[in-house]
Amino acid sequence: MTFARTLLCTLLCLGSLPAFALSEQGQQQLQQLQGRWAEINYQLPKKQREAAFATLAEQAQQAVKAEPGAAELLIWRGIILSTQAGAKGGLGALSLVKQAKASLEQALAADPKALAGSAYTSLGSLYYQVPGWPIGFGDDEKAEAMLKQALALNPEGIDPNYFYGDFLQRNKRYAEAKVALEKALQAPDRPGRASADAGRRAEARQLLAEITKKLE
Repeated sequence: MTFARTLLCTLLCLGSLPAFALSEQGQQQLQQLQGRWAEINYQLPKKQREAAFATLAEQAQQAVKAEPGAAELLIWRGIILSTQAGAKGGLGALSLVKQAKASLEQALAADPKALAGSAYTSLGSLYYQVPGWPIGFGDDEKAEAMLKQALALNPEGIDPNYFYGDFLQRNKRYAEAKVALEKALQAPDRPGRASADAGRRAEARQLLAEITKKLE
């Protein structure tokens, strides 16, 4: 699986209440970013995604400028930049994933529990998908630690279970990966996130089918 393809799935859509409430406008912007992200990632043709994500990343940046302390918006800026990197592919995507990492780290500093620990899930997924030194900052140990922290905050969530399952299968820990992916498929629906949930479940089912064959 290529670097570009692996980063395409970097996306998170968790819907818990924030520790520090956004303004009404901020909430609206967050919902718009989430909705548009799902449209681009799961409905647009691949050739159109990079440009669409670039536009959405600029919108996320403007939202962050309006409410710079909002962890939720920082998280989504990181998510959008990382999926833009996946759509771009190649070494040229590394600058985008570094920006995504910085945004997610800012979110952790502001509120590590925001969006049920989504920053941990997003950072964890970056750490296992980005190449390691000297090209990038990839680190499987950090990835697993962050994904486990995400699961501690949101044990039933579709995204932390999916990404942990993906991490495990890349490390050939297939039996553990199967358990995580089955749990992801059993995750409850998220209000207002029907498109994202459907897309993530489709990814989980496909990956689970591949793992099941390896375990036979």
